[in-house]
Amino acid sequence: MSFARLTSRAERGRLIDKLAQIDGVFCLALILIAGAGALMMFSIAGSSWEPWAANHITRFGVAFVLMVVLAVIDLRVWAAIAYPLYAVSLILLIAVELVGDVRLGAQRWLDLGPLGSFQPSEIMKLGLVLALGRFYHGLSAERARLSWQLLIPAAMIGAPTLLVAHQPDLGTAVLLALTGLTVVILAGLSWKVIFAGTGLVLAALPPFFLFVLHDYQRQRILTFMNPETDPSGSGYHILQSKIALGSGGLLGKGYGLGSQSQLNFLPEKQTDFIFATLAEEFGFIGCAAILLLYAAVIFMALRTASLAHSHFGRLTAAGVTSTFALYVLINGAMVMGMAPVVGVPMPLLSYGGSVMLTVMIGFGLVQSVRVHRYSEVTASKSSLI
Repeated sequence: MSFARLTSRAERGRLIDKLAQIDGVFCLALILIAGAGALMMFSIAGSSWEPWAANHITRFGVAFVLMVVLAVIDLRVWAAIAYPLYAVSLILLIAVELVGDVRLGAQRWLDLGPLGSFQPSEIMKLGLVLALGRFYHGLSAERARLSWQLLIPAAMIGAPTLLVAHQPDLGTAVLLALTGLTVVILAGLSWKVIFAGTGLVLAALPPFFLFVLHDYQRQRILTFMNPETDPSGSGYHILQSKIALGSGGLLGKGYGLGSQSQLNFLPEKQTDFIFATLAEEFGFIGCAAILLLYAAVIFMALRTASLAHSHFGRLTAAGVTSTFALYVLINGAMVMGMAPVVGVPMPLLSYGGSVMLTVMIGFGLVQSVRVHRYSEVTASKSSLI
């Protein structure tokens, strides 16, 4: 038997071993969430797979395969591309400022001609987590707690956050800032710095509200505080969402029988407010079931992060998971009227390809940490092996 044949067989065996280490229960939870989203889209489209459900299933299928492929990529490769990916993402965000497409009053997209358009902010969500994980991997615990070098991650978080906020995309900007802050805290940031930073943020909120936010963003916050002041205008989204949530009761009105969504009273019923659609048709029980699935995904991903044998693996897996958890938290609070409407979808449940792709690529990284949890990622300047 030739050496090449033996090598090929050994490589196939290693690949099979890696695939076998992917968390099957984790994958099943993702499939159930995406499947529930497809069923809701089928319902609100009048028992039709078009225009949302079929695309949702197709996109998830492609993204799921991509997640599996990325899971078998060595963790050291992720570490090697961390800084370049962040740099490219930052350059693309700057390009959006210069030549980006303007849609509905926001400049968030880059046009790729026949290939369509995309939002560089989605790439930055992953690039920021990887870059911060790579930075803290090579930093001692003491210097991670309190050091002048903390200015570096602060700049890494601040630059994309400000660029995205200027597009304007307040929801994504908040996600970037909170995700970056989560990684920094998990890296061992001193509580003194955390408390001081919290005080500075609270002090900056009034001038930020008055002089930085756009008029429509200020109106969203004021509407969130008292939506009844403009029930047919800026408060319409929140009020209709609350009606859908409340009318579902314990068991819901039944599949395909939701009045707010079926009669088009509920805006963005397939994207931002799909959780309200679910609540109307399946009630508290249906919402609790989906939230338990989300909780299971978050728990399993955090457990994977805790089992990583490298600091880079722990921080990046935890960072990706925090982004996913923030999606769920912000969207859930938004549809219940506990947060302003900022256009953050419910991940995997809502219709939309960009967020789904970002989430599944991130989970490919999480599963890579699981598959390669015994691989060490060194902080050497000359090698990542």
